[in-house]
Amino acid sequence: MAGRRPPVSAPTAVVVRLKLSLLRNGLRQSAGRRAAYVASAVVVLLFAALQLVGLIALRGHAHAASLVVLLVAVLALGWAVMPLFFPSGDETLDPTRLVMLPLRPRPLVRALLAASLVGIGPLFTALVLAGSVVSVAHGAAAYGVGVLGAVLGLLVCVTLARAVAAANIRLLTSRRGRDLAVLSGLVVAIGAQVVNFGAQRLGSSGLGQLDPAADVLRWVPPAAAIGAADSASEGSYGTAAAQLLLTLAALAALLVLWERSLTRLMTAPDGSTLQAAGAGTRERRGSSGLARLLPAGRTGTVMERSLRYVWRDPKTKAAWVTSLAIGLIVPVFNALQGTGSPYFACFAAGMLGIQMYNQFGQDTSAFWMVALSISSTRDAYAELRARALALLVITLPYTALVAVVTTGLLDDWPRLPEVLGLSCALLGAMLATGAWTSARFPYSIPQEGYKNVAPGQAGLAWIAIFGGMVAAALLCAPVIAATIWLNVSAGGAAWTWVLLPVGAAYGATLTWLGLRLAAPRTAARLPEILTAVSKG
Repeated sequence: MAGRRPPVSAPTAVVVRLKLSLLRNGLRQSAGRRAAYVASAVVVLLFAALQLVGLIALRGHAHAASLVVLLVAVLALGWAVMPLFFPSGDETLDPTRLVMLPLRPRPLVRALLAASLVGIGPLFTALVLAGSVVSVAHGAAAYGVGVLGAVLGLLVCVTLARAVAAANIRLLTSRRGRDLAVLSGLVVAIGAQVVNFGAQRLGSSGLGQLDPAADVLRWVPPAAAIGAADSASEGSYGTAAAQLLLTLAALAALLVLWERSLTRLMTAPDGSTLQAAGAGTRERRGSSGLARLLPAGRTGTVMERSLRYVWRDPKTKAAWVTSLAIGLIVPVFNALQGTGSPYFACFAAGMLGIQMYNQFGQDTSAFWMVALSISSTRDAYAELRARALALLVITLPYTALVAVVTTGLLDDWPRLPEVLGLSCALLGAMLATGAWTSARFPYSIPQEGYKNVAPGQAGLAWIAIFGGMVAAALLCAPVIAATIWLNVSAGGAAWTWVLLPVGAAYGATLTWLGLRLAAPRTAARLPEILTAVSKG
């Protein structure tokens, strides 16, 4: 009795219980996290239920099969990219945490696959696949094929996500992998606009234009599994069997790829640190030439530091990527939809000008080094001016690019000078108000987690950003009034080109005045600024 070993549970059951324990313990951390999880679950399930009802309502439509095939293909694409942009969304995605356990790759694959089926994502996918089957299946045979296809489709989606995560786990757990998650905001922004644009096109042209793409995707797993139900409904049982076999082969290939990646992770040494160090050395060598293009002295040093923040700091990079993406997406997509205006290009200047707000927050507690270098109002002015110049290195050419692209898509070239003038004026106003609010309403940006404001400082952030935006809009009122007057007055259209130099000069003047007003306040409030930005 003393030498008998205790019974060992199957790895699958243990890993599934581990997944449930991670979920339960995560919800126990705080009431806010529980509320966020419950709210997100309710929203996702409600959206899935609405999709299920909509897909069932499509039953009998001539082009229902084309729509559901494309829907499942897009769903699989989402599963494929999810681990790349949200690596921390599921802690069981990292199999290296189990490397010290005596587990073989094949049982581990089965266990992790079973654990992957637990969660809101798999439930949402199952509901969409169920609605797709009901939408296209007609007859008992088609329903039988559809149920099998839905199961295979769900397994392919989950296995695809796991295989992608296992193949890229070294990247995803590194600094560059965390930086890759920054692009999630860009993907979501572009995806939302693409969906909106596609929905408008479908609403005006009908679902028939989906047929050519659906004819190809019905042979691409896991969309082929739903295509099999449609083929069985039409009596093409050989085609349905081929599509199911193709999906089954894709599932087997993904499982083999996943198992090989797990074997490599469990046995190969981690050389990511050495690779990262070598990459950093190469990066430093390559950046020395660009640094020589910057001005000498304090201005060039501060500009280089600010630009390095944009490139290396995850939170700063996330803000810049989001602003660059939305600043281009809004005017361009509106122009493509035929509802835009050249003046929408000013949206890019507004989004990029926001980056001037809370300049010292990105320094966090390291701001003490900046504070030590400021001993007078002149030093504070030089610091703020250099930060503004670093922003202008990116914002000025990008704003001009967005204005040119927008006016070109609308074929309204005569308005380009006034659009550029308005953009320059707005950008100058936001730089001016941003410098002042950075000194008056600084707040901390936590380095860990997804929050961009430290607890207790949300009010400061709202005042700084929205108050500054309103003030910037009011400061641009003279240029806006001049633009309206020239466009409505007789013969004024011939003089709209004057708005370009006037707007540029007005924006430069506002920036200079804003920096001059913010410099003495910055020099006088260095201890308060350091305290405010160190709370995260």
